[in-house]
Amino acid sequence: QVQLVESGGGLVQPGGSLRLSCATSGVTFSQYVMRWYRQAPGKERELVATTSRADNIITYSVKGRFFISLDNGKNTVYLQMNSLKPEDTAVYYCNARGPSWSPMDYWGKGTLVTVSS
Repeated sequence: QVQLVESGGGLVQPGGSLRLSCATSGVTFSQYVMRWYRQAPGKERELVATTSRADNIITYSVKGRFFISLDNGKNTVYLQMNSLKPEDTAVYYCNARGPSWSPMDYWGKGTLVTVSS
């Protein structure tokens, strides 16, 4: 059974950095694609980071500022966010897409990031 639990959200000033964590269980990183999405109030959910080279991240504003990484030993996915802007304020969700023989999507409950002075 796959479970994803995000943490690390909070209030940060513009220009600051934050690292989100997604603790996983039931996920084998070599078989799953891991992604981070975000959803701001009144807006659609958008992809901000991925382990798949096939994904096309159209949220250009995060390129060069947001980075995804995996820690196999801790079964944890991270999202490092730098040079944060007020428009980065959103709920951030961790997503796992299963392998080709079981391509199910799994979601965490999200963690809120607020960028404000």
